[in-house]
Amino acid sequence: MVELKRDELHASVCDPVAASMNFLNEVASRYPDAIALAAGRPYDGFYSVDDVHRYLAVYVSYLRDQGRGPEEVRRLLLQYGRTNGQIHPLIARWLERDEGIRVPANAIAVTAGCQEAMVIVLRGLCAGPRDVLLVAEPCYVGITGAARILGIDVVPVPEGPGGVDPEAVAAVARRVRSEGLRPRALYVVPDFANPSGACLDVPTRHRLLDVAEDEDLLVLEDDPYGLFGVDDRPRPRLKALDARQRVIYLGSFAKSVFPGARVGFLVADQTVVDSTGRRTLLADELSTVKSMLTVNTAPIAQAVVGGVLVDADFSLRAANREKIAFYRRNLSLLLDSLDRNFPPSTRDSAGIRWNAPAGGFFVAVDVPFRADEALLERSASEFGVLWTPMSFFYSDGGGDRTLRLSHSCLEPEQVEEGVRRLARFVAAT
Repeated sequence: MVELKRDELHASVCDPVAASMNFLNEVASRYPDAIALAAGRPYDGFYSVDDVHRYLAVYVSYLRDQGRGPEEVRRLLLQYGRTNGQIHPLIARWLERDEGIRVPANAIAVTAGCQEAMVIVLRGLCAGPRDVLLVAEPCYVGITGAARILGIDVVPVPEGPGGVDPEAVAAVARRVRSEGLRPRALYVVPDFANPSGACLDVPTRHRLLDVAEDEDLLVLEDDPYGLFGVDDRPRPRLKALDARQRVIYLGSFAKSVFPGARVGFLVADQTVVDSTGRRTLLADELSTVKSMLTVNTAPIAQAVVGGVLVDADFSLRAANREKIAFYRRNLSLLLDSLDRNFPPSTRDSAGIRWNAPAGGFFVAVDVPFRADEALLERSASEFGVLWTPMSFFYSDGGGDRTLRLSHSCLEPEQVEEGVRRLARFVAAT
């Protein structure tokens, strides 16, 4: 029998953040009756197997209306396809209609979920050991995990209550450069970030783009939650404000369509110039990386998402009205339940406080004790409620007295009962 030494495997195999997230899943499986205020997945009630067949039929009908014959339709759905995908023109129409993002369709690459888009972009941009990635911290573990797999160093930029501070980005970029490194890009979730729920106001978005220009940074804008604000006020995407092509936009259909499709995309409309002066789009250059990862994104999955876009007349805002209303109600209910179960007379003296995000799936709650894996286990076993330690989202300490709560996958009554259980747990800790 072959025995391999764990410390001789790649560092990503032993990544403590990934191990922490695996631990969270294991705790959930051991305590299936615990209410999961930890899980950030979409609500199951929005999905039906019949939808797959319906939207596939819509897309096939669309192809036929475009003059595609039976053999071509069969090939488009059942054969290997274009590396950067086949529904990119449909995505371009949706982005322009809903988000005011106007880019050529060929600047869009369809990926196997947004996670693959992150890996492709990081691998393409970071060419040597001096190239580092700046991230707003606390940070979604998917991007830091992808960087770790690729051997790319990550440098945190502390996030404030209103999200990442552009001046802090500039200061960190200059410090990194003074150390002989090249800050290549900044990863940020401008709208209702995971895990903090922070949202950048419009002046900050403009200032962040100015800093990116001044510091020669690309901005990786991840937008999984932008649809799900608590109101309909316009929140322009960084990419919609991007007059200087500093932003690479990362998107996913996990929340707006369904997560099982595993379809995401990237928008990379930057110009690449080679030594002969030949000019191409960054999306085209990144297709080489994509081809070595997954060859192409599953055409059948693309077809289902394409059918949704066609059926919605290229407005996912319109198609997601029910989901938007559901997540708004659940977020409001979560905040109201916290307020009822942690009255001011007790929470103020104990140092218990939370933010009130303007949308998204997550709320951050400060508590007067160290919220670690051992305490999570006790919370699940004795009180029947799960939450996520915020420390999971920090690279080198931080968040050890904060919980991340999610409302997204729960029925309203489960949200209320989960907070009641959480209050009993906090009182006993």
